[in-house]
Amino acid sequence: MHSYTIRLLEKPEEMTAVLELQRMVWPGSETDIVPAHVLLTAVHNGGLILGVFEEDVLMGFVFGFPGVDMLPDGPQLKHCSHMLAVRPDARDAGLGFALKRAQWQMLRQQGLTHATWTYDPLLSRNAHLNIAKLGATCNTYLPSYYGEMSDGLNIGLPSDRFQVDWWLISRRVERRLGKHPRGRLTLKHLIEAGCQPLYAPPARLDGLLPPPEKNPSSSEKIAAIEIPPDFMALKAADMELAHAWRIFTREFFEAAFSSGYIATDFIFEQGRSFYVLSHGEATLEGDF
Repeated sequence: MHSYTIRLLEKPEEMTAVLELQRMVWPGSETDIVPAHVLLTAVHNGGLILGVFEEDVLMGFVFGFPGVDMLPDGPQLKHCSHMLAVRPDARDAGLGFALKRAQWQMLRQQGLTHATWTYDPLLSRNAHLNIAKLGATCNTYLPSYYGEMSDGLNIGLPSDRFQVDWWLISRRVERRLGKHPRGRLTLKHLIEAGCQPLYAPPARLDGLLPPPEKNPSSSEKIAAIEIPPDFMALKAADMELAHAWRIFTREFFEAAFSSGYIATDFIFEQGRSFYVLSHGEATLEGDF
């Protein structure tokens, strides 16, 4: 059993460990590392860095800073959650979720109601954490958001991103982060709700999934779309196929979001990954 502790990071010497963890998680591009002086300036001016430790070793961190939503009735303060990182040898231990839950608690103490961040929509583990476990939603697709990136995780593909909305005091988020969290959504729940995936991509002989040749559409209140379960492995095996998935999902989500769909859930089980999209007031929230 491992014993982990989470605490605020505010000192210059603590930022050295944050820098090293950035290099470990996003190798290959020193120019993409957030410098210590920027981290310190942010945390001393309303920003927030939380670190999770095993004894004195930094195993992960989450970093964000204040931002502004430009609304019709004027600007409103929000939190921009910019980075979440966990050491590769400590993944699947729930540390990312624990860091985000601690961040949620701190942001509510600051009186905030909204946080946003971006992630690659083709990364199933990130989608499962952000959408399913944390209760964030998405109806904003940002093509090539960061321009050309040269770190080991992003090199070779357009830096498309989902920007998610995390409504900190909503019932949806409370159900996932409160004392009695919602259970895990499964394919069985999806089928029982009468929701069939928009397509079932057949695996190639090498086991990799190709995207469909035509962009599927739906008029249903709830729809599901399948993506590769391990996009990084697919990218390493076949960059051309990875690029095809990037373009396909870009076109699909831009069309779906423009027609009123919102990504509201994610299923990650049995080697398969599905986004669940809801239209209007439709939802799969239930006692599971």
